[in-house]
Amino acid sequence: MTKTFVPKDPGTTRGWQLVDATDKPLGRLAVNIANTLRGKNRRDFDPSVDLGEFVIVVNAEKVLLTGRKEEQKEYQRYSGWRGGLKRFTAKTMLEKHPDRVIMEAVWGMLPKNNISRKMMTRVKVYRGAEHPHAAQMPAEAAY
Repeated sequence: MTKTFVPKDPGTTRGWQLVDATDKPLGRLAVNIANTLRGKNRRDFDPSVDLGEFVIVVNAEKVLLTGRKEEQKEYQRYSGWRGGLKRFTAKTMLEKHPDRVIMEAVWGMLPKNNISRKMMTRVKVYRGAEHPHAAQMPAEAAY
């Protein structure tokens, strides 16, 4: 009789992936980042164990929105007060906070549980090509 193999959390031995968002569609980029965070590219993937890697996204302002999403897609924020609902188009969000556009897209691709909240802390999104994680020696992502 064989025993079931259950992978262990890698802890401090997690890898780092570097993703350049230049001219990549937002949805496809978010799916690939979410799969890397969950560890779905590993042979020993288990949905109940956090096996993913860190992901660094650079050039967030150059991400591609296809079709008419820049004018039609809306983001909302609510302050908690009456009349505190604010709506922004994707175009204004890309101009002001391109990192939030990518973070919200990745968050939408992850399951809503405690593990995914922990995974979101491993996504680092930067506006330009510079990032402060050179010491971790991130590998270029293949997507």
